[in-house]
Amino acid sequence: MTLAKTEPREKRAIPDRLGTPFTRVMASWEVLLFGVAVLIFIANSLASPYFLDAWNLSDATFNFTEKAMIAFAMALLIISGEIDLSVAAIIALASTAMGYAVQMGVGTPGLVAIGIAVGLLCGAFNGILVAGLKLPSIVVTIGTMSLFRGISYIVLGDQAFGKYPADFAFFGQGYVFWVFSFEFVLFLVIAALFAVLLHKTNFGRQVYVIGNNPFAARFSGIPVERVKFILFLLTGLMSGIAAVCLTSRLGSTRPSIAQGWELEVVTMVVLGGVSILGGAGTIVGVVIAAFVMGLVTFGLGLLNVPGIVMSIFIGLLLIITIALPIVARRIKNSRAG
Repeated sequence: MTLAKTEPREKRAIPDRLGTPFTRVMASWEVLLFGVAVLIFIANSLASPYFLDAWNLSDATFNFTEKAMIAFAMALLIISGEIDLSVAAIIALASTAMGYAVQMGVGTPGLVAIGIAVGLLCGAFNGILVAGLKLPSIVVTIGTMSLFRGISYIVLGDQAFGKYPADFAFFGQGYVFWVFSFEFVLFLVIAALFAVLLHKTNFGRQVYVIGNNPFAARFSGIPVERVKFILFLLTGLMSGIAAVCLTSRLGSTRPSIAQGWELEVVTMVVLGGVSILGGAGTIVGVVIAAFVMGLVTFGLGLLNVPGIVMSIFIGLLLIITIALPIVARRIKNSRAG
């Protein structure tokens, strides 16, 4: 009796990722968003003859640079599974502190230090409540949003602080080279720093792990609370820097300064491909989203579209960018089922 020989089965290689690197890149959210930015740029250039002017394009950057600075830190915070809705109120409080200081005769270096210090203190306060006391970040920052803005209204009332030093105007109105403003150059530098921090360091990898599974992160030895505290510090720091730039650009301080910016910052982050549920996102996507929102708002401004229409557009954009991946995932799962 002879045993029949069985042919060995062919080994099937299961790739970790489907498609070639080129097809994966072309299908990425960042590439699609970049295509949208190009289309918006072309539409604006056709809609208004003033759009392609170099100085007009330079002015367009003021629509997003200050918000984008905060969005970079907010992106890391949302990737970790947290959120900070008090960023606009931190700007108001930092600007109020600078306005009060200038009445006391403080010079430009002192004003910059005060603005940044107030931002850091507010970020530390949020970090202690969330990372230290383990309170929900959305509840905490809604509370501190009212707290910080309320302090500004108590200090200022209906008045405004002005008469800032002449050299203080450089941070929000100065130009480094030709049409490239100081704010725009600072935006590019900060974007590069956050890209390195998130994508090239161990700290960035910890942020992704925490956002995907905070419990597993703790068992892996990652100091979850310390990382989250640092992220709130970064958000407060960037809010303080944005307060310096915005106050310098406006040349005055009012309690209503940066009103509603928290919505635009979160929209910018989510539009950039950062998952609102945490664990995914890139700084490149946030940079492109900043340009998209800046181009849209500037283009609508050239067409004399009212500000309330822009607010409606931003609200719809936030809803769509949050709902789109969820709906797409459900359709995919239903087909697979």
